[in-house]
Order: sequence, then C-alpha cells, then structure tokens
Amino acid sequence: MRFLFLGLLIIATSVYPQQVIDRIVAVVDNEIILGTELDFQLNLLAAQRRIDPQNPEARQQVLNNLIDEKLVYAQALIDSVFATEEEVTRQIDYQIEMFIQQYGSKERLEQTYGMSIDRIKRELRENIRKDIMVQKLQEKKFGFVESSRREVESFFETYKDSLGVIPEKVKISHIFRNPQAAGNLKEKYKAFARNLLDSIKAGADFAELAKSYSDHTESAKDGGDLGFVKKGFFFPEYEAAAFALDINQISDIVESPAGFHIIQLLEKRGESVRTRQILIKIKADEQTDLQTIEFLTDLRDTIMREGRSFYDMAKLYSDDKETAPFGGVLGTFYMEQLDKNLLDISSKLQEGEISFPKRVNVTSTTYGYHIVFLEKRIPQHKPNLEMDYTDLKKLSDEFKKQKLYAEWIKELRTKIYWEIKI
Repeated sequence: MRFLFLGLLIIATSVYPQQVIDRIVAVVDNEIILGTELDFQLNLLAAQRRIDPQNPEARQQVLNNLIDEKLVYAQALIDSVFATEEEVTRQIDYQIEMFIQQYGSKERLEQTYGMSIDRIKRELRENIRKDIMVQKLQEKKFGFVESSRREVESFFETYKDSLGVIPEKVKISHIFRNPQAAGNLKEKYKAFARNLLDSIKAGADFAELAKSYSDHTESAKDGGDLGFVKKGFFFPEYEAAAFALDINQISDIVESPAGFHIIQLLEKRGESVRTRQILIKIKADEQTDLQTIEFLTDLRDTIMREGRSFYDMAKLYSDDKETAPFGGVLGTFYMEQLDKNLLDISSKLQEGEISFPKRVNVTSTTYGYHIVFLEKRIPQHKPNLEMDYTDLKKLSDEFKKQKLYAEWIKELRTKIYWEIKI
C-alpha cells in the first residue's frame, strides 16, 4: 500500500499547482522532506485511524517515520544497495495495474490525473527506486530474523490477552483456465500476425500497418515506434529478439505474454534500443469462453463423481503456472484477506466442496475462469499456541524484527546527519 500512497502523492504534487511555495520540514543526509509530503501522509494516517490530523503527536509520529525512511535510504547508498531497472520497471507496472483497477480503465486514470500513462510512470520511477532500495536493505538486515520456540511461547504468554480472536480462515485451491491460451485461438492470431509480416516483406509500409492493426494503442499512433528503452524494460522474449536484430532488420513472429510481436530495430545505443512493433493480442470470444466454462464444469463433475484428486487435476489442467505444480494450492487465508472474487466463492462453500466456474480478472486486460476447492474452514476462535503456532510465530517474528529495527534506527540517527526544520 505504501507504493500506492507514494504514487498518489507524486502525481498529486505534479498535477495540482501549489498555492504557496512548499516548505522544507526536515533534512536527512542529502534528502529533504517537504511539507506537502508530511501533510499528505498525516492525512492518510488520520483517515485510517480516525484521528484529528491537527493532533501534534500524530504529526510528530508521521514526521519521525519519514525521517526513519530517509535514514534507511541514506544507509542503503552507503552500503551500495541498488535497485535494478528491471526491478523498478516491474514495480511500476504493478503500480499502474493497481491504479487502473482502482479507476476502472487506463483512460479514466489518465483523465483523472491529466497525464499519459508514460508520464505517470516517469513520475513514479525515482520514488519507487528509493523504496526498493530501502526494502532491500531492511530485508538484508532483518529478513532472516526468526523467533525460537521459547520466544514464541514467551510472546504468546505476554500478549495473549491483547491478541483478540483469530479470524475465520480457509484453505483453498483452484484450477484456472485462460480462454486466450486455447491452442486454436492462438493459432488464429498467430496466422494473422504472419500475414502482416508477409505483407511487410512484400513491400507494405510497417508504420501504416502498425497504425491500422497493432493492439498496442500507445505506440500504434506513432507507427509502432516505442522510442529508446533500456535493457530490462521489455518482456524477455521481446528483448532477446530486439537485441539480436541488426539496424532496420525485422524479426520473425515473437510470442510474449502480451501476444505476438513483429519487431523492427531502428537504432541502438549501448544498452538501449529504439524499436517499433506491431502487437497482435490473443482475444477470446464468446464461443471460446463458453468452451472454457464447459471444460471446467465437466472437470468439476469428474472430480466429484469419480473421486478424482483435485490436486492431480490442477497439475494436469490448470493454466496458473505458479500454483499448478503444487496442485493449484493458493494457501490458507483469513476471510478478510480474500479479494471479492474468492470471498464470494469461499463464503458459500462447505469443506470439501468445489465451486462452479467463475470469471476472474487477472489484470486489466487478462481474464480467465476458475473452479475453487475449499479444503478446510477454520472458524473464528481464541488464539491457541498449538493450533495457531504458525500465525503466532509470524507475529512474534515481526515483534522481534521491530525491536531490532528500532535499535538500528537509533544507531543510524547517531551516524547520519538529520535535522528538523520546523
């Protein structure tokens, strides 16, 4: 969530002109903290905890947190902890997906903030790079901190009366099918991309075909030109093909998670390339969707009627590459952790039941259908050291990390320059 808040702050301060000159409220090493950043984070805290944003203690707490983050960033620079372009780009793409889901569409996001997706990405880049560096250093110092059995027991005995109740949990698995991955559908769009490539080889204008047929709308209007992009930005399949081309050479059909690409290398400068592309996405239709739903329904009936193993069927038939090798297991979750799709399904299932197929949106442009198996339901209950040891250990681990982190921050405050200006 911190990336989301920072993103909103960055965009808000870029779009809305300030009525007065912004003030510096603190300096940490070579970094500054502005009044707008402090006010924004303070208002977020006030909204979350329903407290008065004018509360001086809350204001001091937020300022201290911002100073601590800057201190960790300064130490990351000292320790030569850096974020790669690939890591930053991946996080930016994830952030943009969150924005698009929040606002409903890419166009709505651009309209709301008065800037293109590309500009939003540029505005986010520097702060996300710093955040990744901070997280890397924290992980390096505290990622392997764990509590012993005795420490967990001591934590439980000390805090059990203030831990409240353990919310209801469910263990769930799924079998996911992507209509866009259907073999005959992929061949249909690959054949279309092949026809376009043949036309280019026969003398057709690449830019005009991109304008007319490319599904990458951002570059299509420019004839498919993507401009100069550093290594690590593209899908690996696209990047490997692009960097292997000679200037003005055109690739064969390249498949990536986005679809089928025809790539032309225009210029190359060290680790950066300027390419243009025609992207043909794999688009499912109503018939393919219906076939996917029927397949999952038949699979559900087979498992239930013949007593087949859900996990074995997931390994064979699920298109979810992350969970399929593990039998489709998604994990054990508190009900309140589930997204709306899984919450709606899980709340209606009994232990051992399998849902009917339901559509699930993976990203703003990718969807599929899945059936969900509810293996176990654990009702809400008071904490129990044996039953809830895993959860209690996580709490104890976090408690131990926070104590060590607080001690480390005290040390950093004695080593790195910082000053409050208000």
